[in-house]
Amino acid sequence: MTAINPIDMEVFNNRLLSITDEVMNTLIRSSFSTNIKERKDASVAIFDRSGRLICQALYIPMLLSGVMGGVETLLKTRRMEEFREGDVFICNDVYLAGGSHSNDISIITPVFIDGRIEFFIGNIGHHSDVGGVIPGSTDHILTSVFAEGIRIPHMRIVREGVLDCDLLYMIAQNTRDPIERILDLKVQIAANNQGARSLRKLSEEHGLARIQNSMADLLTYTERRMRQRLGELPDGEYRSEVFTDDEGVPGSPTRICLTVRIQGDNVTMDFAGTDKQARGSINVGHYPLLAAVFCGINMMVDPAIPSNFGMFQPVRIEAPAGTIVNPEFPAAVGNREYTAQRVVRAITLAFAQAVPRDRAVAPSADINTGMAFYGKRRSGEPFVYVEAVAGGVGATLYKDGMHGTQVGITNTSNTPAEPLEIEFPLIVREYGLATNTAGPGRTQGGAAIIRDIGSLVDGVSVSTKADGKKSPAPGIFGGGEGGRASLEYHNADGRVEEVEMFVVDRIMAKGDAVRLISPGGAGFGDPAERSPADVARSLRDGFISPSFADAHYPAMPESA
Repeated sequence: MTAINPIDMEVFNNRLLSITDEVMNTLIRSSFSTNIKERKDASVAIFDRSGRLICQALYIPMLLSGVMGGVETLLKTRRMEEFREGDVFICNDVYLAGGSHSNDISIITPVFIDGRIEFFIGNIGHHSDVGGVIPGSTDHILTSVFAEGIRIPHMRIVREGVLDCDLLYMIAQNTRDPIERILDLKVQIAANNQGARSLRKLSEEHGLARIQNSMADLLTYTERRMRQRLGELPDGEYRSEVFTDDEGVPGSPTRICLTVRIQGDNVTMDFAGTDKQARGSINVGHYPLLAAVFCGINMMVDPAIPSNFGMFQPVRIEAPAGTIVNPEFPAAVGNREYTAQRVVRAITLAFAQAVPRDRAVAPSADINTGMAFYGKRRSGEPFVYVEAVAGGVGATLYKDGMHGTQVGITNTSNTPAEPLEIEFPLIVREYGLATNTAGPGRTQGGAAIIRDIGSLVDGVSVSTKADGKKSPAPGIFGGGEGGRASLEYHNADGRVEEVEMFVVDRIMAKGDAVRLISPGGAGFGDPAERSPADVARSLRDGFISPSFADAHYPAMPESA
């Protein structure tokens, strides 16, 4: 047990976090795509020369997978002596480069200090289209990774300081919006360069040896803290079982089984019994599974534990090959977030059996409902617009769940109506919180979101998915389930079509619209224990209707 210098450790942890935030802010402010500049669908991380994660910008847990996988596999496929100062690498492939999915493109920059690599800095951005069969590249119905757009193994996009314009052009021309791809990728490269300069400056100011010692202390501290928190939980096996709505393609739900084995200060996450890999694109690759598992454990064990390599040490993951959580090549993985969210749900339900009740949380709208639009801007240039619609957060022992919030492995913002309508020939017809979607309970789940978007021109292609129609968030300790998702297609002539699961590449006429309601958060505890004042407040604020209150809170006095 080595002694830790807590002051140096805290100072340098925050200095490194400030660098990741600096790079992230550069990405957000400088990017050209709505996906990054408005939805903030990106992340940044710093690694030591061995590829160990030191810190990550506190944005999107799922995107940790692409950056971490990119760095780890880069070091497995390249010798250190192959790297040159000024090199920058690009990758996205799940099977070849530890990626998240094809849309998430990683830029990895080795950071040299005094002629030797001491750090890697990586950023990842979700690009709205990377080619493939369907606009947006990630539709559920795709059955092979080859249909999901360009696959990029580790390649030098910058060689000793010189940008490979031919490679950049080739990648961009394999997408439906090449200009936006070129601009955003250049921003990602420049943002990493800014972070590399900050790391060199930090080393000059404080000395490399001191920084390395402080990073080692941080990893040791994180591991000890994780082991301490696990050791406080009772030993045993805690099981949960959750389902997807389907396989991505129409069909039966897919089951995810999880057994959490806690033994002292170690935990095993065993997915034995999980169904075979899906036919559609909701399979989860190795690194996205890691990201989902550590997101769930961090949330349930100690949310304040830093996200770094030390957190991973007490955790063992067992995922049978050929299953939805460990697919075999060339299984499609474009919509891996749908299943990754279910993994977080399974962890939430399993740990609720182990942690004290005041630390348990009911499942949230941990199911991604999404939209993708493809057409031409007013200028005639192509566009692809995608978004994941937030939902309700699960309740806890003492607090109702938050409304309309991204949860689990996603943390993107909802795109405001104003930039959406300025950039694209689309109109937001309705955007608000949905009544009667908050799961009833002693404490109530959060309300879902209504997102109704119409086309102002003919010829816009739309794909949507209302995941969560069949598998709403289940309540815990007697609480009720969160509201189910719903999806409608509104024709310009007034006809409304209720859509069972998803719309795929439908061509909209001017005036057509899609109306999506995301799932709500689940309730916590017996609804009969909810106070009349709290029920009355929910009624007054419009989160529930009188009929909903009568059905789920029958003990409420009429005077309330």
